Amino acid sequence: MVNPLIQYIQERSTIPLSETDISLLEEAFIPKKLRKRQFLLQEGEVCKYIAFIVKGATRQYTVDEKGYEHVLNLCIENWWTSDRESFHKETPSIYNIDAWEETELLLLPKANGYYERVNTIPAFNEMRIKLDDNQHMAVQKRLNMAQNYTADYRYEELTKLYPEFLQRFPQHIIASYLGITKETLSRIRHQHLKKAS
Repeated sequence: MVNPLIQYIQERSTIPLSETDISLLEEAFIPKKLRKRQFLLQEGEVCKYIAFIVKGATRQYTVDEKGYEHVLNLCIENWWTSDRESFHKETPSIYNIDAWEETELLLLPKANGYYERVNTIPAFNEMRIKLDDNQHMAVQKRLNMAQNYTADYRYEELTKLYPEFLQRFPQHIIASYLGITKETLSRIRHQHLKKAS
């Protein structure tokens, strides 16, 4: 089951993986299957893993005092999911992460020094630095969009960047991810369909 991860690393690194590197990846990463709506992480728990999604889809969200869900991240195959603050600081998470489809993951634990050991693999470390940079840029862009652009524009950008989200997640989750109401999303989608026809 580690093969998709090995391929993923090789595609994102200029440094080849050695046999020793591959053996360490096979030893460190733990396969895990989640049913739809099963939690990988619940609010109040300490995040013990960084997860690579082999198959399926997850969402990361908070629940406010009124019971409303606020989606921070949606993730699909070949994406990573975790609460990195909780993972690194070993503090209780404010997030929930659950599977939105039947999901297969590879979990990298902090326990037994596996996270530190895997980060000594040159190809993995190079890939991680690129991903961290990309993540930082994506967060900046998303924050800027939320503060400065209309709901209509944010929806258009989502359809360009992540069209698969619209097929795999229901409207109420997409609306929460965009920071808009279901009604606003419904209106925007209706307008886009009219323009397209």
